[in-house]
Amino acid sequence: MENFMTFFLFIIGIFMVMKGGDWFVESAVWVGKITGIPNVIIGATIVSTATTLPELLVSIEASRQQFYDVAIGNAIGSIICNLGLILGIMAIISPPQKIKKDFFKKTIFMIFSLILLLFFFTDLSISKIEGAILLMGYIIYILLIVRETFKEYKKDVPPSSNKGITSKKFITRNLSRFVIGAIFIIIGARLLVDHGVGIANLLGVPQRIISLTLLAVGTSLPELVTGITAIIKKEYGLSIGNILGANTLNALLVIGLSSQVSFGSIFTLPQTLFFDLPVALLLSTILFAGGVFFKKINRTIGIILLLIYGCYIFTMTTFLI
Repeated sequence: MENFMTFFLFIIGIFMVMKGGDWFVESAVWVGKITGIPNVIIGATIVSTATTLPELLVSIEASRQQFYDVAIGNAIGSIICNLGLILGIMAIISPPQKIKKDFFKKTIFMIFSLILLLFFFTDLSISKIEGAILLMGYIIYILLIVRETFKEYKKDVPPSSNKGITSKKFITRNLSRFVIGAIFIIIGARLLVDHGVGIANLLGVPQRIISLTLLAVGTSLPELVTGITAIIKKEYGLSIGNILGANTLNALLVIGLSSQVSFGSIFTLPQTLFFDLPVALLLSTILFAGGVFFKKINRTIGIILLLIYGCYIFTMTTFLI
């Protein structure tokens, strides 16, 4: 019964993180609208950061409890999951997606972020100073995205009407969602960390394996849902842009903040340096090369990404446990 409850509460944690993130993003967008912030800024800053809240809160909670393998594994595992599993599936089930202008800039920034992580992890740790540098990288990335968004946003679009969104009923609903969403994410993150560690102990596998697989997939579900929704609405470029942004934030914001809430440096094992990060870089490079040679993200690239992810999971669960 106790074992069943461990798995059950882990699933409840995933649900709470997903639903809480959903409500938090919606209410954050509403706050932006009533304060007069342009939609392009809301999308480039509030939404892009809020969609990474599941990974952020889970890694912060894990780091606070000194489960550093879980904190780092969740962030890097989410990057690998986003590229190999989610983007791979998206590329296979959707028509070939033409490369947009910002694709190469976002991909290069993502690759640069991973190389920076690789450099910092050469001593198998991230110090508070190194974490602060990662956070500075996050700020620079957001500023660049805002600048590029404004540059591309050339049409004079009239400001959207706030009629109806400032009614008492609307305010009550959105403020409630904002508060409940935040509470759900915080509680869900705690459930995921505590019971993710519990599942690792039950199965007799290292905590990093659970964080790189179950935890990473669970916290990456918002990106999967966003990607599928984008495909249904035929907004094919949205899924790629969302994933590239989420990966950069995982590398810079999630690990950067995790290092700041720890009691000292956050430590990891050689697997991160010699296996996990190289796989993430390989997937990123293949995505970038595919964009250069094919000028689009097609099913061939999707199959390659998915095969690499499958090999990664097989190798990790077979030889590294």
